[in-house]
Amino acid sequence: MNSRLFLADLLVLLHLVFVLFAVLGGTLVLRWRRAAWFHLPAAFWAALIEFAGWICPLTPLENRLRETGGGAGYQGDFVAHYLLPVLYPAGLTRGKQVVLGLLVLGINAGIYGWILFRPPTRT
Repeated sequence: MNSRLFLADLLVLLHLVFVLFAVLGGTLVLRWRRAAWFHLPAAFWAALIEFAGWICPLTPLENRLRETGGGAGYQGDFVAHYLLPVLYPAGLTRGKQVVLGLLVLGINAGIYGWILFRPPTRT
């Protein structure tokens, strides 16, 4: 496999991990409070990208790697077939982006609210 296409696939995987961390990383804070220092900026960045309608900087980098690596060499593999549609769904509209941003904030507000306001545990 071409090294640039491999790097593009690796970048898509990293992108997916970041998205999952931004949406669900608050659950890590339940166990490790210091994870909030990494998770809160990630969640706010993900929501900002959606609200503003921006393109994540990882996307042009991934596209550039694909272009310089030959572009079509990834058809049919796992990353292109399963992960790319998750990150770049067909029919993504501005309204859907706002809903995604609200979901990121809502899920994490619920998790952090539960962390901050749950009753103390008995020991």
